[in-house]
Amino acid sequence: MNNILSETELAELICTRISHDVIGNVGAVANAVELLEEGDMDFLDDIRSILKISSSVLSARLKFFRLAFGLTNANLDSCEGVRAATEAYLQTVGSKNHPLALDFSLENSGFCRQAMIAVMIAADTMVKGGTIEVRDAGIKLAVVCSSPAPLSAEKISNIKAIISGERPENAAQYAPVFYLASLLAQKEQVLKIIDEQAFGLVIEQR
Repeated sequence: MNNILSETELAELICTRISHDVIGNVGAVANAVELLEEGDMDFLDDIRSILKISSSVLSARLKFFRLAFGLTNANLDSCEGVRAATEAYLQTVGSKNHPLALDFSLENSGFCRQAMIAVMIAADTMVKGGTIEVRDAGIKLAVVCSSPAPLSAEKISNIKAIISGERPENAAQYAPVFYLASLLAQKEQVLKIIDEQAFGLVIEQR
């Protein structure tokens, strides 16, 4: 990855992606506050709903991003805590009509960060909901997604291109892929793609 992105470029991509993922709800909170300042009580129920939903989404996403991209901390040693944070994140990505479910069974806490990022990558390919399964078997981690609708062929193609050493347009959208590849290189782990009957990511030691 070093021949594609410098550490600064990688940080820029991650910051851009995170900002993109929270700005909509930040804007919603700002609009709700503006309505409150105008003092029109006719919109009070709407304002409460906006603030409740947006604050919940922001809290879940920021907690997830803190664990996935932040400095290593004790919370990453808890597989159950990581599962809860990842499940809460997926609830903010899916919709009421097309929810994203998590089937999470992880015992090796050494895979926690990799699992979170791989789930984020998998979720990006899912257009109309589905389930993401996380399993580890000793030195191997598998994150596989299944959906009633076709996954995004464009995103899967770009994910493969990045793993092969290319850099697609809209690179910030694929910041998790770049970051995961960089992280795995440091840990002497490799990333493989499953793209036959289902799409998934497999991480294992070299």
